[in-house]
Amino acid sequence: MLAKLTSKNQLTLPRAAVDAAGNAEYFEIQARAGRLVLTPVRMQRADAVRAKLAELDLGDDDLAAAVAWARKATRGRAMRVAEEPAPYRVKTRAVKKPAKRRANKTK
Repeated sequence: MLAKLTSKNQLTLPRAAVDAAGNAEYFEIQARAGRLVLTPVRMQRADAVRAKLAELDLGDDDLAAAVAWARKATRGRAMRVAEEPAPYRVKTRAVKKPAKRRANKTK
């Protein structure tokens, strides 16, 4: 199979190679002895979040407290915005009505 590298460093993979990779959207790329090795990667965002939480040593209680805090802060902000008057005055333009035309009466 042959693939061409464009001037914008884009590489189009042949359909047979894409089908063999299982229609992956992301690939891990390694350069080995002048060769490029593409390995299909399935991105699972939930796994990445769990890994980051484990790295930070955060537990379920910490997450529940953070969610409660965020919801409380959002509710308080929404109530303050609704109660406070606008810091500016809204000016409205008077809409002019078109002048009524008088019919010319000829005698």
